[in-house]
Amino acid sequence: MQRHLITLDLDGTTLANDSTVSQLTINVLRYLDQLGHIIVIVTGRPYRSAKHIYETIAIDQPLVNFNGALCHYPNHPNWKGSYHIGLDRFIALDTSRRRKELKSSLIIVEEKDHIFSTSLDLPQNEYFPNMEKHPPIILTDKALKANPTAVTIFTKDEDQATTRDKLLSLYGRDVDVRTWGGVMPCLEMVSKGVTKGLALKHLTEYYDIDPCYSLAFGDEDNDREMLQLAGRGVAMANAIDSLKELADDVTLYSNDEDGLALYLIDYFKLNDLDFCLN
Repeated sequence: MQRHLITLDLDGTTLANDSTVSQLTINVLRYLDQLGHIIVIVTGRPYRSAKHIYETIAIDQPLVNFNGALCHYPNHPNWKGSYHIGLDRFIALDTSRRRKELKSSLIIVEEKDHIFSTSLDLPQNEYFPNMEKHPPIILTDKALKANPTAVTIFTKDEDQATTRDKLLSLYGRDVDVRTWGGVMPCLEMVSKGVTKGLALKHLTEYYDIDPCYSLAFGDEDNDREMLQLAGRGVAMANAIDSLKELADDVTLYSNDEDGLALYLIDYFKLNDLDFCLN
């Protein structure tokens, strides 16, 4: 059997529209894991809002957060394949000072295990789970001592394009800015050159897998480089048109119709479907 690297976006891909993972998807991913394939969630989400999904799928594999800025192995803290690409601390603090200019209602500065915020009054939703266990810290020069992983800027939908242009005009030489859908649409700013494609390249090299044996699944603009670098980049049926145009293939079914699981069943010729029904 040829081992493959399979990289999976979460929102709009692995997750249904209600942000859950179907039992069929869980069963297929666990089965492929048992066959020896490397299956890695590669998401724009911070670890805190991807952790419960990782634990629900329950396969012992690495995890990539912040659109490629953080690659780690939650159950193996000393894993040699881990990396972290930080964002300049000055940029994070300057963004906070320019919050009104950026038309932002809230700015979050992320580390793997800490969250700094311009407000302690955070929404109670999936993006901010279990905040009572890890409460946010008010973002100040004194509080933020190291280069963070990412800066997340929350704005109204109609202001996103303007805010993105402003961020690029201010910091474009040092950062990349991507939109993130999910439960709270926002802009995420990471260090220049950080993409999901960077994570895919790193994983193929670490596991010594020829890129032609890599599959990547996604639905949004932040999945573009990952799909381009994969041996087979697959856009979901519900993906944006520009991603479908560059993809090698498109699933027949959407994320709300088990499109990922059904594609993997067909691609790997998993003819014995009993495991999918249990």
